Amino acid sequence: MPDVRTPARPRPGATGGPTAAELLDFARRTAADAPLVASLPLDPEGRTWVRLDGPGGSEAWLIGWPPGTGTGWHDHGGSHGAFAAASGELTEQSLAAQLPTEGWKTLELADGVDRQRKLAGGRGRAFGPHHVHQVLNLSEDTHAVSVHAYYPPLPLMRRYSRTGPVLRLEEVELPEDWR
Repeated sequence: MPDVRTPARPRPGATGGPTAAELLDFARRTAADAPLVASLPLDPEGRTWVRLDGPGGSEAWLIGWPPGTGTGWHDHGGSHGAFAAASGELTEQSLAAQLPTEGWKTLELADGVDRQRKLAGGRGRAFGPHHVHQVLNLSEDTHAVSVHAYYPPLPLMRRYSRTGPVLRLEEVELPEDWR
């Protein structure tokens, strides 16, 4: 009988790309670069961003968040990543559940999957390829700035709407939509 084995999946970073922890280190170091953070033009009404070169072929973004703005619920198209607050404070609301990536339009979420954390002053977090979250600047009067990095570079982002426990796939954005 032949020896049949499932090939091991390479861990993130094993194929030359950075791990989520390495992306977090990059995001924190970049968030501490005061001249870079100060160079981001801030708009009083909408988010602003500049694309950065991330480590090891990753993509990175420096993002400005006016008071009261946010991303809405989204994923990262299978990329893993990290982000860190450079100034101001951001709130991340996330789901502690791995969602299927295909074959559904509406899901009812189980109780207890919601997580929330506040990030300020260089604090950040790394996440895996199935992470679904929204990031918000809940301040009424202060801009926030953050650094985000992803590997592989984002192939797409799925956007969701949420009403109570119901999560609905609304659209799929492609990289040309962000440039």
